[in-house]
Order: sequence, then C-alpha cells, then structure tokens
Amino acid sequence: MENTQSTLFDKIFRDSNGNIVIAQPPNPPLILWLAASLLTLIVPSGTIHTVLQILANGALFTWSWLELFQGVNYFRRALGLVVLIGLIAFQIQ
Repeated sequence: MENTQSTLFDKIFRDSNGNIVIAQPPNPPLILWLAASLLTLIVPSGTIHTVLQILANGALFTWSWLELFQGVNYFRRALGLVVLIGLIAFQIQ
C-alpha cells in the first residue's frame, strides 16, 4: 500500500513528479536580468544605462511573478514572492 499523503516537506520542495526542486536552469527573464544588470556595470550613466536598468527590473519582475504564480513547489513560489517584495522595496528607497 503506497502512502498517497504528502508531507509538508513534499509540498514545499517537491514538484509534481516527486523531484526535489530548489534551483532550476535559468529561464529567459532571468538570463535577460543578468545580462542587463552586467551591462549596467559597463555603461555607468546615460540613456543606455537607464534603458538597461528598466530592462533588468522588468525581467526580474517577470521572473518573480512567474515563480510566484507558476512555481513548481511552495519554495519556488515563496522565492518569487521574496524577490518581488525585494524588488519593490529596492525601488521605493
């Protein structure tokens, strides 16, 4: 007889296939955020710098939103929420 009840650990860290998922290969919004963030270090000011910052923030917002609502487990969804709150808090200051 197989135990069909999920433990709290399973709900937090396992995906629908039963795999423990903490990190995943980067998806396009995360790759765009990383590239735009690195380019802001090369271009220290001006219009291009501003556009790169907007791209980086938009990409990170998109990634966190997707994780929050489509994450494979509760850990990934919580990670999306934390990043989204951090992104907003960083922009407010």
